[in-house]
Amino acid sequence: MNKLRVLDLFSGIGCMSLGLDRTGGFQTVAFCENEPFPAAVFAQHWPGIPNLEDVTTAEFTEGMADVVVGGFPCQDLSDAGLRAGLSGERSGLYRELVRAIRVVRPKHAIVENVAALLNRGMGTVLGDMAEIGYDLEWDCVPAEVVGAPHERDRVWIVAHAHGEHGRPGTGRQDGAQTGDGIEPNASVDAANANDQGQHGVSVDAEVGSASQLCSGGETPDTASLGCGSRRTRRPPDSFARVRDEARRNAADPYGARLAFGQSIGRNTPEERTPAQRSVERAGKQSVWPSEPALLGVDDECSDRVDRVKALGNSLVPKIPELIGRAILEAEGMSP
Repeated sequence: MNKLRVLDLFSGIGCMSLGLDRTGGFQTVAFCENEPFPAAVFAQHWPGIPNLEDVTTAEFTEGMADVVVGGFPCQDLSDAGLRAGLSGERSGLYRELVRAIRVVRPKHAIVENVAALLNRGMGTVLGDMAEIGYDLEWDCVPAEVVGAPHERDRVWIVAHAHGEHGRPGTGRQDGAQTGDGIEPNASVDAANANDQGQHGVSVDAEVGSASQLCSGGETPDTASLGCGSRRTRRPPDSFARVRDEARRNAADPYGARLAFGQSIGRNTPEERTPAQRSVERAGKQSVWPSEPALLGVDDECSDRVDRVKALGNSLVPKIPELIGRAILEAEGMSP
């Protein structure tokens, strides 16, 4: 089948592309990463794919990709940072992501960042995306709901062009197809007013309550996964597969390991390593082996500091994989 072409911005070590690659329906056509170590990682695994490097000077062209993805810097949004929001120097690079989507006009876009974005700029994101012709759905998805042994709560935003290649004014106008009936060029204030009339709560109020719920210690198999899910209209539910995976993992008393390749689920007992079995016997949640007890010695891991930094800035590939499968299904393409 023909694959959807992906422009991967703020690429890091390429985990967004890795997750989409696993669906079999996406093909990365360009990366954009200016840090040398992460760029060397994806250059090894995707040889020949160009790296646009500096996102502020990268040149984009209309139609160069069907999907634009990116997890822009979170330093000014994170609770651990200065909390300057999207006006900060680092997180302000979000504007370059909007520029890329506006110029390229992809069918879909996938954006990832810390959950604090819901309180520090989500209204701006909604307005900017509506202005350039895209409808959004979003949700808080912690890494633990797909089996990772850590929380890493992140907000995932999926944008869909509501007209031909996201051009304002070319989308359907009938309420049955467009859902909330917001005009393509309507401002976010109009969207808020519409939502307030139909649902009794404004978008800003719902974003605030969603953030509280998603950080409130709910178990992965409860309705809290989906608490932040709102859409300016009603595109395909990209988070249905994520919710199904969360319930499956929550039902596993030991916590399912992350799936690699095409496999899904845990290793059978016979396939587990002695380290994994010892962790299970200790009654821990994950079957992943822990870090070595003693660091600073020859652990056969070169560039350890760079690796740890790159992993800290990265994401769990399983989540974009599940979202990618939902997009393929919506496009009528078999994952």
